[in-house]
Amino acid sequence: MLQKVSSFLAVSLLLWSSCAFAKDQSTEEQAAINDFNKSILPILRKHCYGCHSHQAKKAKGGLVLDSRSGWARGGETGPAIVPGKPDESLLISAVRYEDYQMPPKGKLPEATIKKLEQWIAKGAVDPRVNKTARQQQKVDIAEGRKHWAFQPVAKAAIPEVQDDQWPKAAMDRFILAKLEQEQIRPVIDADRHTWLRRVSFDLTGLPPSVDQIQDFLADESPQAKEKVVDRLLNSKGFGERWARHWLDLVGYADQVGTSNRVFAQYSWKYRDYVINAFNNDKSFDEFIRQQIAGDLLPHDSPQQRAENLTATGFLVLGDVEIVEADKEKLLVDIVDQQLNKVGKAFLGLTLECARCHDHKFDPIPQTDYYAMGGFFHGTSTIYKTPRGVWSDIHKLDLPETKQQTEDRMKQQKAHAEKLAGWKKERSETQARQKELDQLLKNDKLTKGERDKLTKERDQKAGRVGQLNRDIEHAEFFKPTVAKAHGVFDAENPKDMRVTIRGNPRALGRLVPRGFLQVASDTLPKIPAKQSGRAQLAQWIADGKNPLTARVCVNRIWQKLFAEGLVRTVDYFGLPGDRPSHPELLDFLAARFVASGWSQKKLIRNLVLSRTYGLASTHSKSAHAIDPDNRWLWRMNRVRLDAEAMRDAMIFVAGQLQPPTRGSAIPLEYAENVGGLDPKNVNPPNF
Repeated sequence: MLQKVSSFLAVSLLLWSSCAFAKDQSTEEQAAINDFNKSILPILRKHCYGCHSHQAKKAKGGLVLDSRSGWARGGETGPAIVPGKPDESLLISAVRYEDYQMPPKGKLPEATIKKLEQWIAKGAVDPRVNKTARQQQKVDIAEGRKHWAFQPVAKAAIPEVQDDQWPKAAMDRFILAKLEQEQIRPVIDADRHTWLRRVSFDLTGLPPSVDQIQDFLADESPQAKEKVVDRLLNSKGFGERWARHWLDLVGYADQVGTSNRVFAQYSWKYRDYVINAFNNDKSFDEFIRQQIAGDLLPHDSPQQRAENLTATGFLVLGDVEIVEADKEKLLVDIVDQQLNKVGKAFLGLTLECARCHDHKFDPIPQTDYYAMGGFFHGTSTIYKTPRGVWSDIHKLDLPETKQQTEDRMKQQKAHAEKLAGWKKERSETQARQKELDQLLKNDKLTKGERDKLTKERDQKAGRVGQLNRDIEHAEFFKPTVAKAHGVFDAENPKDMRVTIRGNPRALGRLVPRGFLQVASDTLPKIPAKQSGRAQLAQWIADGKNPLTARVCVNRIWQKLFAEGLVRTVDYFGLPGDRPSHPELLDFLAARFVASGWSQKKLIRNLVLSRTYGLASTHSKSAHAIDPDNRWLWRMNRVRLDAEAMRDAMIFVAGQLQPPTRGSAIPLEYAENVGGLDPKNVNPPNF
């Protein structure tokens, strides 16, 4: 009996304590809810709902704060609140004005911030009913791959045409097939003199000489045009003309930066590399690999290694800004500039548009930007100088052959002897100056003696001045190992973190290095302690890449026909123009790759076509159907560019001198380096 009573009392006590605990817990929760409704909700409504709620036209950053699920899910930067951990909550970081500055119109009072901190520290109780989640627009990669530019290059069949006698080349059949479909008749061929001027300007930027005109007009053989084209393609002027097109595209200059231009002493070596690449018809895929990852490529000789290193000047020259006090910002800005350059030059895409958010127009998520950016994040481009906010691009020592090393050592010895001789003469001359100054203090000197001593002193002073300039110039040009501007892998390359809205101090998730998903379904295999640029270069230079060959072919077409088959030459994204002749573009791209990526072969085929040889005369009937000449019923008239106009006038006057290689600024003249510190060839006032 006693045992039953004890059991009853125990159960009763347990039930009473449970009820009391539940009552206390309910009371605490209600108090927390009341505190939220009284103290926290008004803050959110007043300061946050305008930009971060379902009522806002567009929730900034994809973040809504009008429901618990909204802040728990977060926006582009992840969850806004971590219950119990105010210091790890992005909301608190923002109102403290640490990374973000929210609200943007002014910082909240400290007492208000304290309320938010205490609320989160206590668990961030939020009784608000979950609202339907605002749908964040996601990049649809599968849908994006349906865009023509991201589809594999098709094997286009050469079309049949009614007028089988008109085409001279396979590409002419694509043009004529479209003209016949639109019921347009092409105009007559240009006369031989017009064709000769056209092809001469296009390939070399110069008009034909009188002798060349006479020789061509007198040559009635079927191969007359082929002889002209081969002569032009094999001339040095071809590489100089077409290298200029490339250098303009990649923003080449003899200076670095935009707001603060700094002389790049060895930039001309990259320029000469590009000229040689065109003149030697370097395969375009190798041209790509060398410029993106030349320092990582295998080589058979010191000369090959030197060329590979020089080619990486592509990544450092031009508009790469180097003047920035905030070095974290500088580094991510350089990655952005390099991505922009690679995307525009080789892929025809605006990759930089995905730095702060998913690309607004193209199927490129923000993570793809940082996956690609990681290749350059692990690359060393600049180094810090003692000049405060100034940095500088790297100067790489180029390898030498044994003979080059021996020659340089001989030059260094002769240079040192010459410099020592000048310094000795300067010391002796300065000593004699002092003697003359002392002698001239003698009041007993006759006028003749004083004049003689004064003349000698002035001569010595002039000689010292000349020696100072010669010595300064000689020290500036000490024979050293040849150098070029370029890049190399960082000591420990790492993947890149998302920078929230481009802010390098607000870091998001770590993104593994990789290629654009819309144009690739493979992942790079990057060796340990490498940036992965070699793998990136190989992916871009792969004939299976849907963009690279098309972009190159279209750009060459544009230089010869005034407009590209795709008019938006540097942009193949979704809002860009569609190709006027998609089958022709794919035909040329496939043949370009099959030919070994030879730009000279492509250009030769294009300029020997019937389409290229058309007159630019008007046709009323054709114009009525195709006023923009998209179907190429005539040759487009082309405005002569400034360089060609200038060179043509000098050429006709007989004053055109063959361009010399080397620095654009003649540093070999002492007056051009006066006042320079030989240890620092890039002062701000160069």
